[in-house]
Amino acid sequence: AKLRRRLRQVLPFGIIWLLFGAIYILLEYGLIGNLDTYPTTGNKYDPKYAAISTCLGALCVGLIQGVVEIFWLKTFFRKRPFWQKVVVKSAFYLFFIIFFLTLLTLISNAALHKTTLWDPIAIDSLIQFMSTFSFWSIVIFTGVVMDIALFYSEIEEYLGDGIVATYLGKYHKPRQETLIFMFLDMKSSTSIAEELGHETYFQLLKAYYSDMTHAIASTSGTVYQYVGDEIVISWNKKTGSYNNNCLECFRKITEAFEQNEKKYLRTFGVLPSFKAGMHLGRVTTGEIGLLKKDIFHTGDALNTAARIQAECNNYNAKTLISGELKEVLSDVSNIVFSPVDTLLLRGKTEPVKLYKVIYN
Repeated sequence: AKLRRRLRQVLPFGIIWLLFGAIYILLEYGLIGNLDTYPTTGNKYDPKYAAISTCLGALCVGLIQGVVEIFWLKTFFRKRPFWQKVVVKSAFYLFFIIFFLTLLTLISNAALHKTTLWDPIAIDSLIQFMSTFSFWSIVIFTGVVMDIALFYSEIEEYLGDGIVATYLGKYHKPRQETLIFMFLDMKSSTSIAEELGHETYFQLLKAYYSDMTHAIASTSGTVYQYVGDEIVISWNKKTGSYNNNCLECFRKITEAFEQNEKKYLRTFGVLPSFKAGMHLGRVTTGEIGLLKKDIFHTGDALNTAARIQAECNNYNAKTLISGELKEVLSDVSNIVFSPVDTLLLRGKTEPVKLYKVIYN
């Protein structure tokens, strides 16, 4: 799931580059028209060959940038401020652009003249092209495209994976969905905040949510909201029930904090613990707001999940789930579903069966 998520993040880079490559082809053809050679260099101009080579080159550059960005630079610059990311990455990509354009031009010249890459004719054509403003105008154009792709990636990180595509119209009209929600809340958060002070407590929350990232990504979860010390994670019915992903997410989060126990005790003097309530139900999803748009879920499923989580303390449970959710999950040897009660939760007209989840 984590690899699929990263590959989905890489794909938009290729699409953005391919789109601007097509725009460049149209602009080039409109300027050159029926000429057989490029005016600035005298090299042969073949519209069909130029279109194919430019599109393939743009797609390759986009995918390469995506792989470098998602698998390397994004992790390296994760804790840096936005302006540092933009400045340093732009400089890095500028050198990459010049290198790639030089290589692509050399290959194109060799193919057009039917020579080797190191033939004097191909090299002379390259040097002549690099000495003109045409070459540097392409550097500027591709640099802008690279920054647009980079900006898209950064904005998506702030809004959430896939959220930019979602805003393109998927939820312009509200739609009905069946989703699984997990409300996960830090225990004793008020006393911890008072003890640490609000600045240190904020740093604790940053580390707290950061250490959940792998568990959420590897189980195909989506972060719906951060509400103070509470996080709301969602899955569609198929994804959340597959291999008990919603339950495995909680297990992986627990394991992550066990592995980082020394770090938390050394830095904050406390190891956060948490409880979770989960429920499956229908919601209406759509865009909401004018000054600031958001993708918003509304429905009884959210209220029920929140109230199930609130019952965890009463049953000394780390995880409570509803009977509706249990029905779609798999019975496996390492998870036990223990019925605890049938409750008429506040605000509900129908009783809800509660099950305590015990991880073996």
